[in-house]
Amino acid sequence: MRIPTIKPLRFLWRRRRALLIAVFVPAALCVLTLVVLRVYSGVHSRPYIYTAETVPQRPVAIVFGASVSGSGRLSAMLADRVRMAAELYHAGKVQALLLTGDNGTVSYNEPEAMRRYALELGVPEAAITLDYAGFRTYDSCYRARDIFEVEEAVLLTQAYHLDRALLTCAGLGLDVVGVPVDVLRPNGYSRRDLLRGELREFVSTGFAVMDLAIGRLPRYLGDPLPIFAAGTTAEQVY
Repeated sequence: MRIPTIKPLRFLWRRRRALLIAVFVPAALCVLTLVVLRVYSGVHSRPYIYTAETVPQRPVAIVFGASVSGSGRLSAMLADRVRMAAELYHAGKVQALLLTGDNGTVSYNEPEAMRRYALELGVPEAAITLDYAGFRTYDSCYRARDIFEVEEAVLLTQAYHLDRALLTCAGLGLDVVGVPVDVLRPNGYSRRDLLRGELREFVSTGFAVMDLAIGRLPRYLGDPLPIFAAGTTAEQVY
């Protein structure tokens, strides 16, 4: 059996070291970039986050979709988003709800499940608008602006997601503020769901910034469907 000489061993080590550097350095830079963007998103959005009591009036509350069961039952996170929207509506903070979520298949319909719950909470049908193509936060914000002609809104979602939603809508030119709905569940959410959501935000924030930078179009657009009559201003809504 031939024993490798020192020179070949050194050559193999150099090749492995070069390969490790080629893989590790880009990966480390990618992770660092995502962390920086996540921190920036939080810092940028902090001044626009309010409580249900202190949030300024806006014509519309944008309620972002989340998972529903096969029977149409809302997940805890989604139920709290709709519940907060109903509370703001009854308090006179908003005059309409834009419920935006995934209806990618006939058997899965987040907006319709949200609508049913909002009606149970006393929100009138006339105050509810559904967006069936809110597959991503970016799509929901883009369509709110271009399809439903929203200019000012309150965004409703959990705290870990709210800063990205604010950053995305603001990047698209919307005048938005936000209310975290976590206060409606003092015992918190499932640790697994919360951890999964928080970790996902690092990657999702990176994609949101990239989408804004390149001006990506949402999956579906269409003809305008304004929530309010043409010519209605924010002042006239109240």
